[in-house]
Amino acid sequence: MATNDKPQGPASYFPSIEKKYGQPVEHWMGVLRQAGPLKHMELVARLKSEHGLGHGHANALVAWFLACQR
Repeated sequence: MATNDKPQGPASYFPSIEKKYGQPVEHWMGVLRQAGPLKHMELVARLKSEHGLGHGHANALVAWFLACQR
């Protein structure tokens, strides 16, 4: 049985996010931590408006961030 070593879900976006925006994922986790207790789409909107991220990339980062908060 072969295992799939490729990242799944939101993490599959991380290499392209790091390449396109020039910051490691941990940088974006810090930005989200500093944003305070906002809802998912509020965080997505903040990444898009204040940092110029595209919707898919912002959504992936927020989904990962919120999943790690549980």
